[in-house]
Amino acid sequence: MARIDYCDTSKSNERTKEILGKNRNANLFRMMAHSPSYFEQYCRLGGAIRHRGELDPVVRELAIIRTGILCEAPYEIVAHKRIGKNIGVTDEQNEALENWEAAACFNEVQRAALAFTDEIIRLRRPSDATFKAIAAKLTPAALVELQLAVGFYIMTSKFLETFDIDMQPVEQVV
Repeated sequence: MARIDYCDTSKSNERTKEILGKNRNANLFRMMAHSPSYFEQYCRLGGAIRHRGELDPVVRELAIIRTGILCEAPYEIVAHKRIGKNIGVTDEQNEALENWEAAACFNEVQRAALAFTDEIIRLRRPSDATFKAIAAKLTPAALVELQLAVGFYIMTSKFLETFDIDMQPVEQVV
């Protein structure tokens, strides 16, 4: 059960209600709606990360799911495994993300992105070797997008866990 009540969206402004409707009134967003201005900007950046840019969507989703795993955020893992599957992440890849280093189902770019993700979360910063490996495979724009996606979903995972956001049926999780 969430640590505080979800926002009473019947009292929300029209823009907040509109954004909530576009996001299926998911519990994550119902909690964020307590701060309408932050909520709107969060959704704007999240939309850019997920729908704009040049980073391969499969690479992005693998990194996001791995971020959820390392941040121990089940809501995030469930949501993005579903999203990933819809854009080309295989069931085998979804299952292998816990122990991706031992799995053969990831290509070189995906493996470099997962190593980069792991080090962003586990270390102060990625090692030079890990950074060079992913930088050799991505454009500067895609590299920036990957780092921002991981950072954004670290924040999201920590938000979910801080407020103990309740899971929802898979078809409703965003």
